Amino acid sequence: MSTQVSQPPAISAQRIEELGRIIMAYSEVTEKLQESHERLEQTVRSLQSELSEKNRQLERRNRLAALGEMAAGMAHEIRNPLGGIQLYASMLAKDVEDRPASVSVVRKISDGVKRLESLVGQVLQFTREMRANVVEIDLAGIVNEAVELAGGFVVKVDGPRTLPVLADPGLIGQALLNLIRNAIESVTATHGQVAVRYGGPKDSIEVKQFWIVVEDSGPGIPAGVMEKIFNPFFTTKDQGTGLGLAIVHRIVEAHEGTIVVTNRVGGGARFEIRI
Repeated sequence: MSTQVSQPPAISAQRIEELGRIIMAYSEVTEKLQESHERLEQTVRSLQSELSEKNRQLERRNRLAALGEMAAGMAHEIRNPLGGIQLYASMLAKDVEDRPASVSVVRKISDGVKRLESLVGQVLQFTREMRANVVEIDLAGIVNEAVELAGGFVVKVDGPRTLPVLADPGLIGQALLNLIRNAIESVTATHGQVAVRYGGPKDSIEVKQFWIVVEDSGPGIPAGVMEKIFNPFFTTKDQGTGLGLAIVHRIVEAHEGTIVVTNRVGGGARFEIRI
């Protein structure tokens, strides 16, 4: 007796086509899920980096707030006796006006008091709450004015003839002047160059309104100094309060912007304000 083996039913061409479409659809969904997963991972990494930076900024602001409160108290305590010293020095100057050597000593006392008063003023400016009085200004005019106030040094300026922005003209002018003066000081001994460049959002995707770059051909900034350069009372100069760049940093923060410092490839320092 013969045994008959049954054959599996043949799969129709239509079923094969449907199965192919299902597999292709599944592959497309899988690919899209993979892309979504990669985008999500990238977003998470970006948010983690942003959160880390915000935490660092918050920690710095809290530290500066505590330091500022202490410095403000000390500044007020110092300012009161300085006024008395200046008064007595002026009275003494009249008493010894017929003795040139004594007049010279009194003048040195008076000059020292003035320097201390200037330092106290800068400390109080740094510690007080800084708010930007934002109005529409022409950034080109602010840049040119700061270059003129720097005085006597040829600064190369590169930017549009006019650039309307919303900012505090006094604060932005002060920040820019501080950066230009620092740059000039760094190249004075070597007769180097200082340049100021500025532009709007179309030139940079990292700004909302404008950017300003101040750079020089000086010796640059040592690696160990780079991390501390915006700290109050930190300075590498023989004479200086260490508040100039700290005030610049606060001005930029008041505009909800950022300031980045780097060393130029060809030598020198580069400060970029982004607002």
